[in-house]
Amino acid sequence: MIFTVSQAKTQLSKLIDLALAGEEVVIASRGKPLVKLIPVASAARKRAFGSMKGQIYLTDAFFEPLPDDELALWNGDGD
Repeated sequence: MIFTVSQAKTQLSKLIDLALAGEEVVIASRGKPLVKLIPVASAARKRAFGSMKGQIYLTDAFFEPLPDDELALWNGDGD
């Protein structure tokens, strides 16, 4: 949704609620979009240490050395 600067001044609380609800809120001046209002929480989601415990499993093959041709690619020596 696009709002003018004057609309944003008078309806800021409403625009914040819309952004928090997931709506795209754009503020424009003279028909030209200037800024987008986004929630801070969506940009910096908190992660809990250990939240994936028991959901990811590694086999012993994960810890085995890579074959020489794959290792060369990781080191930038291959094609």
